[in-house]
Amino acid sequence: MAPHFVFPQSLKELEEEHEDNRLYAQNHIDIASLRSSELEEFVKGVSFDLSDKELFCIEDQDIFDRVYSLIRGYASLPSSCKFNLVESLRSNLSVLLPNVDALTRNQDDDSVLHRVALHRNAFKIYTFFLINVILAEESNAGSSNNPKVTATTRKKQPMKSWNWEPQRGRILNLIANSLEINLALLFGSTDPDENYLSFIAKNTFSMFENAILLKDSDTKDALCRIIGSCATKYHYMEQSCASIMHLIHKYDFVVTPMADAVAGAKKKYADGSLASTLIREVGRTNPKDYVKDTVGAENIGRFLVELAARLPKLISTNIGVLVPHFGGESYKIRNALVGVLGKLVAKAFTDVEGEVSSKSVRLRTKQAMLEILLERCRDVSAYTRSRVLQVWAELCEEHSVSIGLWNEVAEVAAGRLEDKSAIVRKSALNLLIIMLQHNPFGPQLRIASFEATLEQYKKKVNELEPDVPEESVVDDPPSDNDTCNENGEVHNTDAQVLAEDQQESLTDSCLTQMEEGIVQKDNSVPDVGNLEQTRALVASLEAGLRFSKCISATMSTLVQLMASSSASDVENTILLLMRCKQFQIDGSEACLRKMLPLVFSQDKSIYEAVENAFVTIYIRKNPIETAKNLLSLAIDSNIGDLAALEFIVAALVSKGDISTSMISALWDFFSFSVSGTTAEQSRGALSVLCMAAKSSTVVLGSHLQDIIDIGFGRWAKVEPLLARTACFALQRLSEDDKKKLLSVNGSRVFGLLEKLITGFWLPENIWYAAADKAIAAIYTIHPTPETLAADLVKKSLSSVFDCSGGDELQNDIDSSSASVLTTVQVVKLSRYLFIASHVAMNQLLYIESCARKIQKQKFAKEKADIDRHNLQSNGTAPADTVKDNNINAELGLAASEDAILDMLFDKAEKEIISGSSSEKNLIGDCAPFLSKLCRNFGLMQKYPELQASGMLALCQFMIIDAKFCDANLQLLFTVVENAPSESVRSNCTIALGDLAVRFPNLLEPWTENMYARLRDPSVSVRKNAVLVLSHLILNDMMKVKGYINVLAIRLEDEDERISNLAKLFFHELSKKGSNPIYNLLPDILGKLSIQNLKRESFCNIMQFLIGSIKKDKQMETLVEKLCNRFSGVTDITQWEYISYCLSQLAFTEKGIKKLMESFKTYEHALSEDSSKKFAKPEMKLCIDEFEDKLNKFHVEKKEQEVTARNAQIHQQRVGSMEGLSVAGNNGEDSAESDTAEGYCNWLMLWFNVNFFFSFFMIPKVP
Repeated sequence: MAPHFVFPQSLKELEEEHEDNRLYAQNHIDIASLRSSELEEFVKGVSFDLSDKELFCIEDQDIFDRVYSLIRGYASLPSSCKFNLVESLRSNLSVLLPNVDALTRNQDDDSVLHRVALHRNAFKIYTFFLINVILAEESNAGSSNNPKVTATTRKKQPMKSWNWEPQRGRILNLIANSLEINLALLFGSTDPDENYLSFIAKNTFSMFENAILLKDSDTKDALCRIIGSCATKYHYMEQSCASIMHLIHKYDFVVTPMADAVAGAKKKYADGSLASTLIREVGRTNPKDYVKDTVGAENIGRFLVELAARLPKLISTNIGVLVPHFGGESYKIRNALVGVLGKLVAKAFTDVEGEVSSKSVRLRTKQAMLEILLERCRDVSAYTRSRVLQVWAELCEEHSVSIGLWNEVAEVAAGRLEDKSAIVRKSALNLLIIMLQHNPFGPQLRIASFEATLEQYKKKVNELEPDVPEESVVDDPPSDNDTCNENGEVHNTDAQVLAEDQQESLTDSCLTQMEEGIVQKDNSVPDVGNLEQTRALVASLEAGLRFSKCISATMSTLVQLMASSSASDVENTILLLMRCKQFQIDGSEACLRKMLPLVFSQDKSIYEAVENAFVTIYIRKNPIETAKNLLSLAIDSNIGDLAALEFIVAALVSKGDISTSMISALWDFFSFSVSGTTAEQSRGALSVLCMAAKSSTVVLGSHLQDIIDIGFGRWAKVEPLLARTACFALQRLSEDDKKKLLSVNGSRVFGLLEKLITGFWLPENIWYAAADKAIAAIYTIHPTPETLAADLVKKSLSSVFDCSGGDELQNDIDSSSASVLTTVQVVKLSRYLFIASHVAMNQLLYIESCARKIQKQKFAKEKADIDRHNLQSNGTAPADTVKDNNINAELGLAASEDAILDMLFDKAEKEIISGSSSEKNLIGDCAPFLSKLCRNFGLMQKYPELQASGMLALCQFMIIDAKFCDANLQLLFTVVENAPSESVRSNCTIALGDLAVRFPNLLEPWTENMYARLRDPSVSVRKNAVLVLSHLILNDMMKVKGYINVLAIRLEDEDERISNLAKLFFHELSKKGSNPIYNLLPDILGKLSIQNLKRESFCNIMQFLIGSIKKDKQMETLVEKLCNRFSGVTDITQWEYISYCLSQLAFTEKGIKKLMESFKTYEHALSEDSSKKFAKPEMKLCIDEFEDKLNKFHVEKKEQEVTARNAQIHQQRVGSMEGLSVAGNNGEDSAESDTAEGYCNWLMLWFNVNFFFSFFMIPKVP
C-alpha cells in the first residue's frame, strides 16, 4: 500500500520526511535549470503518464515527485505547459469523483478497503495540487499587475494562448463538486479529515480577499458553494463563522458574495445553522465596538440586509437577538436593522399556510416590527430617520402597508417635512410621493368627493343595519386596527380587500358623480354587497378621507420648503406638488403657482426642476389646452409671478417647447375666434403673447391690426386692463414692426394713446397703470416722443387750471386752504401730476437711450476705422491718413468728443426739471408747485389720493434732478415718517432705495432714517424697507453701518414673510467675502442686549446669526471677543445674553483653550452649582481641564461668600437689642439678596457652558 497523504502547512513542506510514513517529495527536480525543449518534453511525459495510467498513478513516488516539481516551479512554466499540466490534473479528479460514489464499504473485504485508501489518497493529492495551482497563478497575476506590461504581453501571445479565468472557474467548481459527493465513503465518517477541511476552507477564505476573483461569476459561485458545504454539510461551523465575520469586517466587497454563500447553503442543505450562527454572533457583539469600527459596522449592516432579502423567514425567527442593537450608538447598525425589518415585513409573512396559533405569532411579530419602524422615525440620528422613511417607501411600493396603518405612516412623513435635516426632509418628500402613487383609495383624492360619497354610504349602512341588535354594530366594525384579522395578514384585511374589489366601481360611478356636482338625495349609489361589505367600504372611505386631509394639510409646509436653501428640498417639493395635482389634492394648484419665482434661482437644478414641472403641468399636446392653461396663469398671477411666467415662457419659446401652433391658439383666444372666449381671457392671451415676444420678436408682427382694434376698441371698456396690455404689446414690437406700424397706422395709434391718457373712459384704479404703459409706448415707438409728450402734459395741465377757479386753486394751495378744490379737480390734479412725472421719467430714460445709441455708433465707427487701417497697413497706407490720426491722438480730440457728449447728456438731464436757460420749462414749472403742494399737509390729509399721487411725482422728480432732490429730502423723510397713508409711506420707502442708488452721497447722512422704516407699524412698509435695504447692502450700494441690529430684529418679525426676507438677507450676506456677519456680531449683540427684547426673540436672533458662521477660525476668535465683553458689562441680563451666545458656538479644541485662557475675564462671579457633562473622547482632556478649573474656583468663591455672609450676620446680632436687631434682619436680607444676585449673574452662564458641553456628547437613542 502506498504511503498516505497528509496536507502540509505549505507546499515546500512536502519535501520534508516524517516518521508516520506519509507521502513526500523525495526527488525534487529544479524546473528552472531545464531548457525549454527539455521542459516541454518533461511536462508532456507527466501529462502522458497521468492520462495513460490509472487515476491512482499520482500516488507513485516518481510521478508524485515530477508533479510536485512542476507545481513548485509553476511560475516559470510556459503557457502551453501550464495548460497541459492543469488539464491533466483536473480531468483526473473529475473522473475520480464518480468512482467515489460507486465505492461500497465492507469492513471485512481487504480489497475494498485498499481501493478506498487509494481513492482517498488520490483525491487529496489532486485537490492539493489544483488548489496550489490556483494560488500560484493568482499570486503571479497579482505581482505582475501592470497595465502597460499586460498590453504588451497580450500582443505577443500566440493565437492559442493560456486563458486562465475559465480554467480557474472549472477547477473551483470541480472542488465544490467534490465536497458535495458522499465523502463519508472515503473518510469513513460524515465529517472528512479535519486537515482536509482546514486546508480547503483556509485557502477558500483567502481567495475571498481578492476582489478580482469575485468579479468572475463562475469563480464566485464555486467559492460560495465550497464555504456552504464546509460549514453546513461538514459542520466546520465555528471556524467558518469566525473567518466570515473577519472578512465582512475588513472588506466591503465580500458582503454580497458572503450573503449568497450563506443563503445558498440554507437552500441546498435545508439547514440555516450557518445564518443563525452568524446572526447570533452579530447579536453578541458589544454595540460599543461598532462605534469604533465604522467600516465594519457598515459592512455588517449591509450583510444583514442582504441576508434578510435572501432568507427573510429565517431572519425573522432570529431577529430578537438583533433588536437590542437599536439601543446602540452606531447609527449605521441602526440603519441596517431598519432595512432588515423592512425586508422582513415585505417578505417574511407572505405565506398563508400553517396553524392558527403560528399565524397569530407571526402576526404579532410583524406588528411589533411595524411599531419599531414607526418609533425609529424619531431616532436621534438623521441618517436613521432618513433610512426609516426610505424603508416605508419601499414597503408602500410593494403594497406591504395596510389601510389601517397607511394614515399613520402618512402623518409621520408629513411631520418629518419639518425635520432639521435635509436628508430626512428629502426622504419624507419621496415617501409622500410614493404613497400618493400607490395609494389604495383611487386616482382622485378631493376631500369634497370623499365626504359626499362617504355620507351616502353611511346612509346605506344605516338602512342595512337591523333595528334591534346594537351589539353587532359594536362587535364587527372595521377600523384602523383591522390588521389582526383571522387570516393573519396585516396588509390583507377584510376592509382592504373589499375596498380594492370595489375601487373601480367606486371611482367610475360615485366619485365621478360627486366631482360633477351631482349629489343625489336618494340612495342611488353602487351596491357593494351585504352589510359587512358596506361597512368595510365605509371604513376604507374614511381612511381615504383622512389621507386626503393629511396631504392637503402639508401645503403650507411645502410652500416653505420651496424657499429652502437646499436644492433637494425644492426639487422634491416640486415633484410632490406635481403628484398632488395629479391626484387633485386640495390646495396643490395654488401651491404649484408659487414655484414660478424659482425660475430666477441661480441653482441650475432648481431652474430645471421648475421648467420640467411647468412643461409637464401646463404644456399639452393639444394647442388649445396649452393656450388656455397659459392665459389662465397670466390672468391669476400677481406682479412677481408674471415676471417669472414671462421668463419661463420666453425660455420655452426659444427652446421650441411652445410651438407655433400654440402661439396661433393664443391669437385665436385674443381675437375671440374660440367660442366662449371672455374679454379677460383675451387679455390673458395677449399677455402671454407679449411674454413670447421677448424671445421671438416676430410673434406680434402678424397681428398688429388686431392689437389696435381689440386692445383699444370696445372690448377695452369691458376689460379695462386690456388697454394696458395692448400698450405693453406695442413696446414689445420689433424695429421692423414699429416702422410698419408708423407707416400704416401711426397717427391712429398715437391718437388712441393720447385719448387713453387724457380721457376719462377708464376706471380710476385702472387708468394709472394704463397711462404708465401708454406713455412708455409713446417713447418706444414715436420718432420724436418729446413733442407728443409735451402736448399730453399741456392738455392735462389745461384741464386742471383753465377751468373756473384756476387762480383761486393756486392761491388756496399757496395759502394752505382747500375751499375751492373739488373732488373733480383732485382727480384731474392727481392725473396731471402723474402724467408730468412719468413723462419726465421717460424723458430721462429716452435721453439715456439716445446716449447709448450715440456711444454705440461711435464705437462702431472707431472699430471700422481700426479695421480699415489694419487692412491698409498690409499695403501702403496713405501718409495723410496716418498723419491725421497721429495729430488727433496728440491733441486728445477723441477724449474731448466724449467729454462734449457727456456734457450734452448732463445738460439734457438737468433741463428736464431745473433748466439752465431763461425760457420756460414745461416740467420745471411744475416742480415748485409740486413741492408746495406736498408741503401743504392739511390739504394732503384731506385728500389722501392727492398725497399719494403728489408724493409719487415728487419722488420721481427727485430721482431725475440732484438739486431738486437735495432741496426736498427733508420733506420726503417727514412724509415717510408721519404720513397717515400706509401706501404713501410704502411708496416713499421704495423711492428712497432708488434715490440711494442714484445719489448715494446725498442720502448718506440720512442712513439712520432709512433704517428707521424697519420699525414702521405697517407690515407693507417694513417689508419694503427690508427689501430696499437688502438690495442696497448686498449690491454694495450702502455700507453696513451700526444700524444693522435694526434689520436683525426683523428676524423675529410678527409677519412671517418679513421674517423670511430678513433670514434670506443674512443668508446671502454671509456668502459675501469673509462673512461680514462675523465682524458685525459683537456690535449686534451689544445693541440688542440693551433693547427691550423678549429673551426668546433675542436667543432666536443670535442663534440664527451665529449659525451662519461656519469657519472654525472665526468661531475661535468669537470666543475671545465674547469673553472680553464680560469685563466691561455689569448688567445681569447682558451676562446671560453673552453666555447664551457662547453656548451657541461650535467649539473646537482651540476654542475650548481660548475659553480657558480668558478665564480671568469672567472669574469674578462664578458661584453656582452645576451638573457635569461629558465630551467626546478626542476633546475630553481639554473639557476636563476646564471643568476642574471652574469647579475649583466655584468652590473657593462659594466659601468666600458663605464666610462673608456669616460674618455679616454675626456682626448684626451683637448690636443693640431692638434697633440693631431690626437693622440686622434687614442687613441679612440685603446680604442674601446681594448673594442671590451674584448667583443669578452666573447661573445662566454656567448652565450655558454646560449646554455647549452637551454638544460634544455621544448621542443616545431615546
